[in-house]
Amino acid sequence: MTIALTIDMPETVFSAIRKSPSEFAAEMRLAAAVKWYEMGMVSQEKAAQIAGLSRANFIIALARFCVTPFQSTADEIMEDLQDAD
Repeated sequence: MTIALTIDMPETVFSAIRKSPSEFAAEMRLAAAVKWYEMGMVSQEKAAQIAGLSRANFIIALARFCVTPFQSTADEIMEDLQDAD
């Protein structure tokens, strides 16, 4: 099931960012999904679904936003390695 969402935007927004309304909507979905993923609010799988991408393409898109595909910090990884000993 999908739900349609309507957002009012000034027409000048689309010319300013050089995107059609449908391209703008897709970009908003991706940006929201990336931010929610970065904040740890959603998984990669859910974020990809929000963005309308496959998980592989979502991971590739993360690079465009300079967001790591890994949700663990370096410190957490080091702790996991030490705990494994």
